[in-house]
Amino acid sequence: MEFDYLVIGAGSAGCAAAARLSEDGRHSVALVEAGGKDTNPWIHIPVGYFKTMGNPATDWMYRTAPDPGLNGRDIPWPRGKVLGGSSSINGLLYVRGQAEDFDGWRQLGNEGWGWDDVLPYFTKAETWKGEPKSQDRGTAGPLSVSPTRLKRDVVDYWMDAAEAAGYRRNSDYNSGDQEGVGYFQLTLDGGRRCSSARAYLKPARGRKNLHILTHAQTERVVIADGRATGVVVNRNGQSETLKARREVILCAGAIGSPQILMLSGVGNGADLAEQGIETVCHLPGVGRNLQDHLQARPVFKTSLGTINVEINNLFKQGLIGLRYLLTQSGPMTMAASLGTGFLKTDPRMATPDIQFHIQPWSADKPADGPHKFSGFTASVLQMRPESTGHLKLASKDFRDHPEIHPNYLATETDQRTLVAGIEIARKIARTSPLADYISEEHAPGAGVALGDYAATLDWARDTSVTIYHPTGTCKMGRDSQAVVDPQLRVHGVDGLRVADASIMPVITSGNTNAPCIMIGEKLAAMVLEDAGK
Repeated sequence: MEFDYLVIGAGSAGCAAAARLSEDGRHSVALVEAGGKDTNPWIHIPVGYFKTMGNPATDWMYRTAPDPGLNGRDIPWPRGKVLGGSSSINGLLYVRGQAEDFDGWRQLGNEGWGWDDVLPYFTKAETWKGEPKSQDRGTAGPLSVSPTRLKRDVVDYWMDAAEAAGYRRNSDYNSGDQEGVGYFQLTLDGGRRCSSARAYLKPARGRKNLHILTHAQTERVVIADGRATGVVVNRNGQSETLKARREVILCAGAIGSPQILMLSGVGNGADLAEQGIETVCHLPGVGRNLQDHLQARPVFKTSLGTINVEINNLFKQGLIGLRYLLTQSGPMTMAASLGTGFLKTDPRMATPDIQFHIQPWSADKPADGPHKFSGFTASVLQMRPESTGHLKLASKDFRDHPEIHPNYLATETDQRTLVAGIEIARKIARTSPLADYISEEHAPGAGVALGDYAATLDWARDTSVTIYHPTGTCKMGRDSQAVVDPQLRVHGVDGLRVADASIMPVITSGNTNAPCIMIGEKLAAMVLEDAGK
């Protein structure tokens, strides 16, 4: 059980990294995944995220600690525990982020991570199947990116109302210019989800130099004389050591990667001592700088048909299932949202600071099923929160989930921006032509007056939830809180890198799956360049 490279975590970045590292056949690669194979059919049906989130067979089932910013609530934090990781259970939404996000990373001292540096890896990863075509969109990558196959009148009217309210259309928010409203782009291939496992691992499965280990949870990285030499994994209740001749690469995500580092003795020495873990490398930033997107979910009742009423009896559900079976079309190809908007809460801003997810359905909790009335949701989030949280080991047992402290809405800017986003959602809903089809605002509702800042903020604290974008906990940089350098090498430990959402010094403006795949692509290129030297 000895390999050139050990890639820990078969998620968005890990699948890309392992596939590229094994591509030319020169290096042996083991991809180690704590979850199982992606054989659950609901993984591959786009709307299946309703069945895979909250399912312990595919979801880590994390939960936050009670959070002061949410009026003391604790909330679920779904993360994928299966081949493909969170790309196998997410909402299929493909968003690169703003060019300014990556230029900002470069300005922090992370050379090689500006927009012009990362764009080639975005294009290398994808095959864009929509319009418009441009040199910034990939045509031969493993990841299928498609326009939505489903449209609904309520989403079209929302976009028309947004235009009437002064916002513009954008036919390709992934071009580097994000501002405007439009339909989401999806990691969709025909009528099936295109997870990172399907994109990268399926074509690579026959390679003799690529070994995929499932149901293998990493206990710790083995570090000897300042160098990572392997990992200890637990399979079927038994611990075994896998050796790395060249490097160990953690791609276990913004929760898993810092947890593994801390269990390995890499982290804040005082925190490790509390758990009886000997400090191998004092890196106080491990588990810090936790950032996430918090979504508020205004809901409106409408006279238009929405998914709520399209699936409100078994006969309709049967017809929808039959349509998907025969044509791979219809509501079962629906992503988590159809429409989006990247807008500014203040026109003087250089770039948008809020994002909308327009959903032609509504629910108090998705797990409880849709409302009985016809409704839609205008979910809104602040894209660049100032508030940062942290992770903390609950124990030195690798099976125990770490404590998650998101620290939502801890700054005045974050509070003000989210309230402004909610106000914009309500104003668009009161603008024609959308207003002509809205019978009632269900949430926040009549009890929260438009313009009442305190009541709106309190409603947001009581009801907002994650939109599943944890990042930043092994941040890239050269300051005292940085965990990895711009080559993603862990400071102070040779032969060890991290490549996933945790390395983001600042969260990207939008959904994080696409940037994570880019990170996996760029990591592989850097590792292979070093190997060539």
